[in-house]
Amino acid sequence: MQIRAACPDNAPALAAIYAPEVLHGTASFETEAPDATMMAARLAAVQGRGWPWLVAVQGGEVIGYAYASQFRDRPAYAGTCENSIYVAAAARGRGAGRALLTALFEAARAAGFVQMVAVVGDAAGNQASLALHTGLGFGEVGRLTAVGRKFGRWLDVAYLQRAL
Repeated sequence: MQIRAACPDNAPALAAIYAPEVLHGTASFETEAPDATMMAARLAAVQGRGWPWLVAVQGGEVIGYAYASQFRDRPAYAGTCENSIYVAAAARGRGAGRALLTALFEAARAAGFVQMVAVVGDAAGNQASLALHTGLGFGEVGRLTAVGRKFGRWLDVAYLQRAL
């Protein structure tokens, strides 16, 4: 498996990985899946600010992605990023998430971040994300209860943090 910077040509794969999570999952609180054009715009916005967006490639195919962007859009948050990480369903459980997040630590440091925050949607049902993050040194620092509603359910959000 190769971890590298994402490029605009990866936008269709990024959209394909993310769409099932939006349409059928509760980790993302979006309700309409962005298409490849929108994913390309998001990629350009992140990379245009000098922030990292990485992909995991295996057998010539993108099987996952992770990026870091400033936690909040206020100057005092400039050293704190939030990560986002998604792995294709067929590629889960084989180390892609761990490899992406580990590589993202260094890339985020290089971009000037000193703290990383993970905002885990559906904290009760997203044990894989919680395990990935805590296994790589994140600690839970807060939980918002019943703040998102999707598929007729109220969902919690967990906040985790790690120094870079």
